[in-house]
Amino acid sequence: MTSTSDSDKPSVSNAEENRARLCDEFAAIAGTDSAVAQCYLAENEWEMERALNSFFEADMETVFEVGDPPEEDAGSKTKSQKTDEKSAGNCIDLTGDSPASQRNPSEEDDDKLSVISWNVDGLDTDNLAERARGLCSYLVLYTPDVVLLQELIPPYVQYLKKRAVSYLIIEGGEDGYFTGMMLKRSRVKLLASEIITYPTTQMMRNLLVAQVDFKGQKLCLMTSHLESCKGHAEERMKQLRVVMQKMREAPDDVTVLFGGDTNLRDTEVAKVGLPAGVCDIWEKLGKREHCRYTWDTKANNNKNAPYVSRCRFDRVYLRPATKDGVPRLAPNHMALVGLEKLDCGRYTSDHWGIYCSFSAIN
Repeated sequence: MTSTSDSDKPSVSNAEENRARLCDEFAAIAGTDSAVAQCYLAENEWEMERALNSFFEADMETVFEVGDPPEEDAGSKTKSQKTDEKSAGNCIDLTGDSPASQRNPSEEDDDKLSVISWNVDGLDTDNLAERARGLCSYLVLYTPDVVLLQELIPPYVQYLKKRAVSYLIIEGGEDGYFTGMMLKRSRVKLLASEIITYPTTQMMRNLLVAQVDFKGQKLCLMTSHLESCKGHAEERMKQLRVVMQKMREAPDDVTVLFGGDTNLRDTEVAKVGLPAGVCDIWEKLGKREHCRYTWDTKANNNKNAPYVSRCRFDRVYLRPATKDGVPRLAPNHMALVGLEKLDCGRYTSDHWGIYCSFSAIN
């Protein structure tokens, strides 16, 4: 009897340890505490993906009001409503009458490719509508040809589809949170897209790939949100290897561009190694200190973190085409975006976005 009881103890202990680990992972992904994590996991038989989907779907539809608001008497509007409308009028109308659509013809013919990569932190629903308008204001300001986004949620995508109508939006998923791409319709033509799964991810991560034509040049665009947290370095490096293999295997007449929230540490990149011909844009442009850190709790207070953490989680990689006679894209500028606080007192995201531009070299 005693031996049976003793043999049972490791099993119980292992089950408890496994559930504690699941709670920690759920809390890290969802940005919540372990009590909430335990509740959702228990309700979903401790299956991580089911529990996360249940969490993200709960009341998400109420985060954004993307439809036209009902008519109101002007005198009854609150100060916050007037502020929101003022922001909306200046920032989010990316339709035919917006500044983004009134570019000078010489600009429209410009061979430069412009890209923004940004983790927009859709998992944080506080001030999310205003923060989404903040993203759209940067689209108006920079009019990027390509936008690579991470941590989208379904309501955020629906908002962008309504407001950013000059862009084609490609989604890297449907449930929970996922990545996405936005292609400027007048400049970039989508040829094909696919989602490549990471077989051992525990955080619903994948690689979104799009084959596009940019002014006669063949581009392969990629974005991903690699596994988060220090304890998931091995999985993160496995995912980086998938990305690099995809870059390496692309035809020599295709330029490959990856941008995303990699969560990488420099030591992890050194272990994996970059293939020949692939460059890190920040390093290629001289490792400028002012755009090193994209996750900076010292400068960005969205998370109210009780610690200081400065990391280069968000990265852009380029592998130019190598075939003779095919123009080669070369980076000529990089900057961080999202550094200005919104009227709500918070930033567009807890990450800074990366803006890059590239020129064709014959």
